[in-house]
Parts: sequence; structure tokens; C-alpha cells
Amino acid sequence: MALIWYAVVAVPVLYLVWWLVKPLWESCRLTPATDYVHQFVDPRTNERHAFPSLLEDAPSVYMSLIVPAYDEEKRMPGMLNETLMWLQEKQQKNAQYTFEIIVVNDGSKDRTSEVALEWVKKYGTDRVRLLALRKNQGKGGAVQQGMLHARGQYLLMVDADAATQISDLDRLEANLLSIQRDGAGIVVGSRAHLQDDAVAKRKWYRNILMYGFHFLVSFLCVQGVKDTQCGFKLFTRKAAQHVFVSQNLRRWSFDVELLFIAQRLKFPIGEVAVNWTEIPGSKLSIVSASLNMARDMLLIRVAYMLRIWRIKNPRSVKRAV
Repeated sequence: MALIWYAVVAVPVLYLVWWLVKPLWESCRLTPATDYVHQFVDPRTNERHAFPSLLEDAPSVYMSLIVPAYDEEKRMPGMLNETLMWLQEKQQKNAQYTFEIIVVNDGSKDRTSEVALEWVKKYGTDRVRLLALRKNQGKGGAVQQGMLHARGQYLLMVDADAATQISDLDRLEANLLSIQRDGAGIVVGSRAHLQDDAVAKRKWYRNILMYGFHFLVSFLCVQGVKDTQCGFKLFTRKAAQHVFVSQNLRRWSFDVELLFIAQRLKFPIGEVAVNWTEIPGSKLSIVSASLNMARDMLLIRVAYMLRIWRIKNPRSVKRAV
């Protein structure tokens, strides 16, 4: 009987310990992000070409947009149409405003790749490229791979659901140009100005989780940023080289880790209010997501404090061949 009670107690305790250390274990077990070598397909010729390296190649376009996509065959077409129309108008007014969109298919089970390839075929691989991950890595892993293979002088992380108006990129860019220092800087899109209205409409437990999350972010990891989770962030190439080569989390709180690294490196960080609309189709559970993010923030603090995770010098990292 005593053994049964020991088992009853031990099993949940062991599971809790495993859950707490899982991201740390994954960061040690998974293939290093910089060791991935990807190719993109030109559907017009069926030829395959190697992606360039953020770490080793000079920028060849002005703006790269990185779009992480998991099962986004339904929501992505509207976003691509709106975004490409806006970017083309920008380039018509200013020929120097060259751009690329990298859709990162994060191991989707639907037709995300096929849908993306329709836009690649229509606009050409100089403007739209598909980076297809064989296995799901999480949103953080998808963003990281897209960034590490981008050509832009400036690099925007943007969600596939078009929740944020693409025209807000102008204001993020203006702010980044004003605050960047020695070629480094980050500007995050912010929904903080929408918080009061959201609080009035949300259920009480969602507000408790939100305030708890903001407290943990500020107390453990990132100070002075009101909204770390908006999927609309603009990086200079130098900032992207430093934060994405050091990123360990590939799922929940990767945004927080990126900003944590940037603040450790004393990179300037700006925050700009954006027009944001909640788009149906989210795959997140608010309770499980909150618990996972709280765990990850604690892990960020502990792992960097104990030097289990370290901020890397991108010049010392070479991609695999």
C-alpha cells in the first residue's frame, strides 16, 4: 500500500519537474538554429536555391518580412494580398524600397506550403520565398529560421493573420531610424493603448492572467516594454544577428527572451502603438499558454544567470555547410 501512495505522489511531482525543465532540455537536444541549411523552390522552373545567411551575407534588400505560419491556409491569403499591394506601392514611390517576404511553414498539416507557393509563382522568388520546416518547431523557431535566412537591412516579424495593419510599419520604421545606435535597434508594435477597453470586455480570470504576466515580464526579464507579445516587431540587421543567434526558446516566451537579450546588450528598444484587430482562428489556450509563458520567463532568468544559456557573438558563429 505504501508503494502505491509513493507512486501517487511521485508521478505528478516527476511530471511537474519534467514540465519545468523541458524547454531547457529541448534547447540542449535540438539542432542549433544556425546549423540549419534551407533551400527555397522556384515553382516557375522547379529549381532549388540556397537561402542566404543573416550572419555571413551582406543585405541585398531594404526590408525583409518574416511570416511564421502553422496551418494558415485560410488566413494567410488575405494577409499576403494586403501586404504585397502595400509594399509594391511603397516601391513605386521609392525604388530603393526593395523587399522580400519569407513565409516559414512550421510543419503545417494543411496546405500552407501550397498556398504560399501560389504567391511565390505569381511574384517571383526575389519577392516571396517559402521556407518549409519539416517538423514543427514552434512560432519562435519559425521566426528564428526566417530571420537567420533573410536578406534585409531591416527585418520585420509579422503574423500570418494580418491582425496588425501593415501600414503601421511606416511608424515602426520611423521610430527605429530615430533610436538606432551603431546600427542596432528594435521597435515593437504595441497594443497597450487598447488595454483599458480589453479589460472591460474580458472575463475576470483572463485579466488576472494578463496582469500576472505583465508583472512577471517586468520583474524577471524585460523592463520598460508594455507589450512584449505583439507579433509585429522590427529589427535592424545588426540587432537581429545578435538576438536570433542567441535565442534558445522556440515556443512560448521567445519574444521575451529576444528583448531580454537586447536589453543585456544595451540595444535601444522602442515601442509604437499599432492598429490591431483580433482575428478568429487562434490556436492558443489562454490558461495553458499563460502557465507555459510564466515557466519560460523564470527559466530565462535562471538559465542566463547561471550561464547555462549565454549571449553569443555572431561573428564567432558559422553556419553549417
